[in-house]
Amino acid sequence: MNKAVFKGIVDICLTHAERLRWSMQHLADKKPFTAARLSKLTDIELAVFDQFIVRFSKLQDAMGAKLLPAIIELTHEEGELNTFIDKLNRLEKIGALDSVEQWLKLREMRNQFAHDYPDDPEIQSALLNKAFDMADQLLQSLEHVIRFAAKYSS
Repeated sequence: MNKAVFKGIVDICLTHAERLRWSMQHLADKKPFTAARLSKLTDIELAVFDQFIVRFSKLQDAMGAKLLPAIIELTHEEGELNTFIDKLNRLEKIGALDSVEQWLKLREMRNQFAHDYPDDPEIQSALLNKAFDMADQLLQSLEHVIRFAAKYSS
């Protein structure tokens, strides 16, 4: 894989991560999220929540669709890697990914954002509390993958 292409993928992920961290910092004082607290958010705070959801989803997508496959290519892993789960298992085996199970949970969280629950603030608040904890895991996973890749891309 071309180093410039790989760096571009990493840069995209880092941009999403930076904006995810920013939104988390601006919402930290609202934790734990409750239905009552969500009902009192200003339009600006709601926009920051939207930023959190979008950047969590975009980071998870970019890592899954671009960064992790690029790591497979970068490390010249061979063998039958036809399915995404095969790739994840290989990434875990070589140490690029801490845990396939954790990655799948992050993916599930991202998928839950696709479902909007405007009429159920209890579900919304529970989802956001869980997502905030998982966002830290997502950011740590990104840092781990980048450190791993540095051995191959320098």
